[in-house]
Amino acid sequence: MRLPLVFLLAAAALLAQHSYSSADIEDGGRLYRAYCTACHGPDGNAIRGADLSKGKFRRTSTPAGSESELVAIMEKGIPGTAMTPNESLNDFQAATIVAYLRSIAANPSLTSGLAGDPARGKELFENKGGCVSCHRVKDLGSRLGPNLSEIGSTRRTAELERALVDPSADAAPQNRSVRVVTKDGSSITGRLLNIDTFSIQLLDSNENLRSFVRSDLRESTVLPKSSMPSYKDKLSPQEIADVVSYLASLKGIDKQ
Repeated sequence: MRLPLVFLLAAAALLAQHSYSSADIEDGGRLYRAYCTACHGPDGNAIRGADLSKGKFRRTSTPAGSESELVAIMEKGIPGTAMTPNESLNDFQAATIVAYLRSIAANPSLTSGLAGDPARGKELFENKGGCVSCHRVKDLGSRLGPNLSEIGSTRRTAELERALVDPSADAAPQNRSVRVVTKDGSSITGRLLNIDTFSIQLLDSNENLRSFVRSDLRESTVLPKSSMPSYKDKLSPQEIADVVSYLASLKGIDKQ
């Protein structure tokens, strides 16, 4: 009967000793968005009395919690609460979520701290900012860029602001642009939709879906910089705060 306890203690020790790389932490962020944001929100503060992004937990021996405690909560849940067991996560994956939460707690939000107004932000988004020329919210806007109808349910406020002022630093791989050159010399640039060993699919500047067999191409390049411009010098700090507030309010049609 003592053997499982030995293994549990050994596993806890290994987790405590593990050093997480930036890639591990990125993976933890993706897992957090996939499994945790529905209840805790992208900023980790949707549940009263718990602010995960600031390292505040309610069901641990200390407010900050130990890694082993937090891993156990994610995997086993909390009886009598909405925190149900998650059998999809293994120990290491759960630990990377903890590492992600620790990283954002150690690096406070880089937002301006200004209170934003969602109504003003919506007006800026649709008019002065020109965001609808690339992005779509519900039935308004273009499909050239990512659909933002639910962006507030998956992205932290700090991430939304960073995407506005330094879009190339925050662009997800699936949102990069790609340029292909066919064997006859034609060059087409668009938003990357899918890429594999044999083919590339993109959405061109006219919102047409284009598919290319890689053997028919002279070259293909995923562009390192985002096609989205920086709004750092295009909008005032207050206007950026307003747009961020509007984006943060976009939770999807069924979540309004």
